Amino acid sequence: MKLNRFGSTVAIAMAASLTLSACGDDNPTQSDDSTSEAAGEGAAQEGADEETTADDAGEETEASGAELSGTLAGAGASSQDSAMAAWIAGYNEDQPDVTVNYDGVGSGGGREQLLAGAVGFAGSDAYLSPDEHAASQEFCGPGGAISIPVYISPVAIPYNLPGVETLNLSPGVLAQIFDQQITTWNDPAIAEINPDADLPEADITVVNRSDESGTTENFMEYLSAVAAQDWEYEADKVWPVAGGEAAQGTSGVIEVVGSTENAIGYADASAVGALSTALVGVGDEYVAFSPEAAAKVVDASESADTGVEGDLALDLARDTTESGAYPIVLVSYHIVCTTYNDPVQGELVKDFVGYVISEEGQAASAEAAGSAPISEALRTQAQESLDSIDAG
Repeated sequence: MKLNRFGSTVAIAMAASLTLSACGDDNPTQSDDSTSEAAGEGAAQEGADEETTADDAGEETEASGAELSGTLAGAGASSQDSAMAAWIAGYNEDQPDVTVNYDGVGSGGGREQLLAGAVGFAGSDAYLSPDEHAASQEFCGPGGAISIPVYISPVAIPYNLPGVETLNLSPGVLAQIFDQQITTWNDPAIAEINPDADLPEADITVVNRSDESGTTENFMEYLSAVAAQDWEYEADKVWPVAGGEAAQGTSGVIEVVGSTENAIGYADASAVGALSTALVGVGDEYVAFSPEAAAKVVDASESADTGVEGDLALDLARDTTESGAYPIVLVSYHIVCTTYNDPVQGELVKDFVGYVISEEGQAASAEAAGSAPISEALRTQAQESLDSIDAG
């Protein structure tokens, strides 16, 4: 399967008031010049002539009608970069006096910056652990921080095999490849499920993330759920298998796979561009990724039992066998405080994230990044969580 539907992202990014400083993490061609600022300096809220309520499932931003100004800093998942560019561009049409800076340092880095009080929100492909939530109480008050789903995307399996346009990979075979138990492309286990493919007699180059990554954690959760007999590692943000080709950030993985013949990797689907991607075994089918296929998994998933009021973390149904579902999926969150000491900062967070979860915001990320919109029910829950934030 080939994909080439993200060309508009560059134009959107140029229009957005956006800092996507990857710090070497998401774009190896950029220098480490993060410009995420301490948010809230010199900010002021003015005007409220058009009063609205945002009761309708978050279709309008929480402070819709109020003209805001100031700077909001966020940091985190590089998987959100394309979506974030679109969100900021769309948000600035309504709030031109607000500057939103986002530093795509990776999920782990974003959560660390939020816990340190350096940013107003974190983008993360994994929700907070119990220890992280406990740590968040120091900056975010007794309620700590909560996770709000904002972005649903498949995790694609890009590969570089000239002449092989279709590649089927069952869960067990996929696990053995990434655990480097299967090391050549013409291995009988791969050949058996790809009888029509001209597989080369060549060593497989496995490309994994070198940084702490929510995408890594989501991919490992999938392998643990569906191929436990072939994958012995617990899900973690750090890749556990030595000997592969490590790359910084989402774009780093894509760059290495694209430039390395016989390579295979994993990455947020928004970044794969024209690279070929594997079909994944689900039940008796092999399924290509798509937003719709990813959304099926989310719809079949349950809320995670975090015990935190207002938290919307999800336990994804990785082992689904539903026809047409694509189970290697990530739900990316905006992690926000339940209390902000700076009222301007709190209102900026509520207003911006309110736009992100709105129908307009979700449509913008779907167009720019190929993500699946969150459901109306989830949008309603997300707005209720935002409404509960104490902005000081």
